Amino acid sequence: MDEKNLAPYFFHQGTNFYAYKYLGCNLMREDNGYVYTFRTWAPHAERVELISDIYGWQSPYPMMRVTDGGIWECTVKSATSLDGYAYKFRITSAGRIFDKGDPYALYSRGMADGASVIYCDGGFEWCDSDWLRRRRKTVSEKGGRYLSAPLNIYEVHMGSFMRHDDNEYYTYREIADVLAPYLKFMGYTHVEFLPLAEHPFDGSWGYQVCGFYAPTSRYGTPDDFRYLVDKLHQNGIGVIMDWVPAHFPKDAWGLYEFDGAPLYEYQGEDRKESRSWGTRFFDVGREEIQSFLISNALYFFREFHIDGLRVDAVASMLYLDYDKDPGEWVPNSKGTNINLEGEAFFRKLNSAVFGEFPDVLMIAEESAAHGGITHPVYENGLGFNLKWNMGWANDFYDYVMTDPLFRKHKHTALNFPLMYAYTENYILPISHDEVVHGKLSFIDKMHGSYEDKFLQARTALMLMMTYPGKKMLFMGTEYGQFREWDYENSLEWFMLDYPKHRQLREYVAELNRFYLRRSELWDLDFSPEGFEWLLADEAEKNIVAFRRRDSKGASVIVILSFSGCDQEITIPLKQPSLTKLFDTGSYGDIREISSITGKRGGYTARIRVPRFSGIILSDKKIYKKH
Repeated sequence: MDEKNLAPYFFHQGTNFYAYKYLGCNLMREDNGYVYTFRTWAPHAERVELISDIYGWQSPYPMMRVTDGGIWECTVKSATSLDGYAYKFRITSAGRIFDKGDPYALYSRGMADGASVIYCDGGFEWCDSDWLRRRRKTVSEKGGRYLSAPLNIYEVHMGSFMRHDDNEYYTYREIADVLAPYLKFMGYTHVEFLPLAEHPFDGSWGYQVCGFYAPTSRYGTPDDFRYLVDKLHQNGIGVIMDWVPAHFPKDAWGLYEFDGAPLYEYQGEDRKESRSWGTRFFDVGREEIQSFLISNALYFFREFHIDGLRVDAVASMLYLDYDKDPGEWVPNSKGTNINLEGEAFFRKLNSAVFGEFPDVLMIAEESAAHGGITHPVYENGLGFNLKWNMGWANDFYDYVMTDPLFRKHKHTALNFPLMYAYTENYILPISHDEVVHGKLSFIDKMHGSYEDKFLQARTALMLMMTYPGKKMLFMGTEYGQFREWDYENSLEWFMLDYPKHRQLREYVAELNRFYLRRSELWDLDFSPEGFEWLLADEAEKNIVAFRRRDSKGASVIVILSFSGCDQEITIPLKQPSLTKLFDTGSYGDIREISSITGKRGGYTARIRVPRFSGIILSDKKIYKKH
């Protein structure tokens, strides 16, 4: 087989992971001008034509079917660059004619009319080589420990993080100059953007994608997005993108029944559509869809230097009965509800990604209890390296919303997560999903008075930052926005004019910086050697106490109280000394609230714990220099 035919051959085999360099619009420069080759996959089509403002939209340019599998192609030559011209594919199938955007378009008019835009002449100059070298050293396995580094993520929705006074969006370039210094000051290691691929409906928050290869034009061009990533990297901030390979909407110009029949989606009625979302599920068992989606993931790693993908709705791709009632789904060949094609797809995806980029993050948002999500493919796992711990989040929210008088009945929200903490590589997420649709903002979830909410929010955030697992916080939580997240408007930054909110943000920044400095809080996140209970069952007092360790043996003690009144506890010590390292603001001199007793090898400390408070201590002997 000659080289010319390799790209379509591998595409139809499901192994062309550079599919965007073959399909879509690709440019070849010649001495006398520009040659643009347009290709699309439409096996059910009777005729495919290119329509564009190059020649006028009413003058279709014929395309030729070039593979038995249904790839159509045409070539347009021009003496000048055609960058910026819009186009679509006009498809005739079963007597119907309809116009579609290019599934592989690198730029799109999106919200306007779904037209794709030629964007081939980019010559962006990256300045993030230092960051990429650092990433290779950080995201790795050291002495059998994976990701023994701090990971503190700030989740952002671009359209509502900050807006101009006239409520217009900030562009990619404008937000870069605001977000980069803010994240650096606040002590975050990464930002995670809600989906930024082209989507027609703002109300989907980006989760109903039509242009998978096109960063949304709401905020600028693809190179403008590159500027944002580059700026963040230059400031030491990694970039994670929310990625949606599970489903797509039924907009007429998108992937929906692309060539007049189900193509990108499953064909069977039992798998085709999500009732709740009103979208179509990708047929990930089909080879051409594997080429499309895996190429798409690698495209953002290669062409935009992205540091990680948070993969949305993994459970919907793993369970045949997801969002279905009994009788609406068909068991697999083994008689179970597992989508075997979905499992195989994730193994293939993660193998391809880590084969080329071993230093990136593949994060699963998996809401069920499928085993082995973050286990290696060679151990029959799905191959992700991190997973959201949504069970922890839901249980913890229920706990803090409960009156402290009755929290003793829900104490398992504090100690049960350690029963399964090491079964997967977890991120503890305080995410966008839990601050909308009447679920209350994070601070408003805290039970009690205005003042008590701030006290408990401080303690709750200390719990997240000190429990095993990597960290994530949704924008606005750091200063205690009471209004639920609203995608149509900016965060309420004016709240920082109020002392309680300003002080909460200062506390979060200090807590983040403390976390970054203390290897005890992240070195052994995924190993039980990094955690020891001191008090796990103080349900009556609403208190937990534990020790966190690093691989060199250094340790810190953490005490957290969700009680509405002061309490006294006794904890074991290694040395007859106790030093306060950090607290929620409720503690004075540790000597005034503690007493130490015992003999060599058997010391204990009796500590008075203020209501709704947390403290981090060291019992290492501190020798002062004279």
